[in-house]
Amino acid sequence: MKHGDKKTVAKARKELERNRHLARALGLVIVVAVAFVAGFFVRGESAFLAGLGFPVTAEEAGPASSGSPSKSTFNSVSARVSEVEDVLAANSMDHYDLDAATAQTLEAFTASTEDGYLSYYDPARYELYVKESSDGSYSGIGALFSEYNGRAYVSDVFEGSVAEAQGVQQGDFVVAIDGDSSHQWSLTETVKALSREEGSTVVVTWMRPSSLEADTGEEFTTTLECSAYSVPNVTTELAGTVGYIKLKQITQNADDLVGKAIADLTAQGATSFVLDIRDNPGGYLTQAVNIANLFVKSGVIVEVQTLDGSSTKTASGPVATEAPLVVLVNGYTSAAAEVLAAALQDNKRAQVVGTQTLGKGSVQVVRELSFGGALRYTAAYYKSPLGHDINDVGVLPDKTVAAGGDAASDAQKRLALETAESLVQG
Repeated sequence: MKHGDKKTVAKARKELERNRHLARALGLVIVVAVAFVAGFFVRGESAFLAGLGFPVTAEEAGPASSGSPSKSTFNSVSARVSEVEDVLAANSMDHYDLDAATAQTLEAFTASTEDGYLSYYDPARYELYVKESSDGSYSGIGALFSEYNGRAYVSDVFEGSVAEAQGVQQGDFVVAIDGDSSHQWSLTETVKALSREEGSTVVVTWMRPSSLEADTGEEFTTTLECSAYSVPNVTTELAGTVGYIKLKQITQNADDLVGKAIADLTAQGATSFVLDIRDNPGGYLTQAVNIANLFVKSGVIVEVQTLDGSSTKTASGPVATEAPLVVLVNGYTSAAAEVLAAALQDNKRAQVVGTQTLGKGSVQVVRELSFGGALRYTAAYYKSPLGHDINDVGVLPDKTVAAGGDAASDAQKRLALETAESLVQG
């Protein structure tokens, strides 16, 4: 082979290798963009979201629609990044690590959006996100967590817990766990990271803001020993003729627990009810719908708005009680718990007492990415039966009363019980 031919072959090989590299890098950017328009890989509310038409497996998600708009540097981040890569590949002497570039590019991209819950999980972080507990048991620090704009915070502290003993308070945000502050700690990641063997220790750094909207605040660090906590999700009492039901979380069996509480209190002579969902971080939307169904004979329970339009969930079947009802809420009533309060209020089934709720009326889903890791983003918003926004707005009570005093002098609970009693007399 002649010297000139060898140069030509070498040049061709170099060009081929460069094109392969570009194809891999461009494929990365395209997949990221496609994640917004293709199907969804859902973890959590799969049954409910499947009913709305969301695919619940990667296979169901399938390829992007051929009808997707063409991409150019005028309307596409991926096209702009591709142009930069082309320039660098053709002219730059530099090189880069593909995984590091991916993580940094996507972190910058997510930070530029208005979706506070949008987050890229690299493969290692995503593995921890989806990791299941070995035996389903929970040993933690004695705190209940919720999430606001992608950041986990304490919605309730169990009495007598190690968290209470070390000064952890409602509203404290998680900054770092065992020194890891490399990313924003979501609710799921926090709960899984703190679910450890009994007796093990965990170091948590907290940030105490002036409000949930604040980005800064005093930081402090605690070393906490994990213990098993048995806290009932539903507690009840009969106050005169008012049946009081406290629901801590909307868990997978919450409707059964609330239904049993209604039956037990009715048997004891309750003629009206107070459903206390203060500090309730929400949970399963399907269960919130089922709980509303215990009180509402017919009507819309929630409207879910997606890119494809809106759909509704309605009440059906017999109710557990027709007795007057008061729902007790506060600023830590969140997500599915807000849906429940709004449903009962809009259907004129209950009076809402307390303070304005948090305003977390959105649905987040997690989509696995072909190159590893996953993307978490907001896919839908909740609206009340009458079409009112819940996200960033919350539920406004019919009777506003600020929290005051300790449990013995709970002004909100006292007004709720008085209101429930008056609804019978009225």
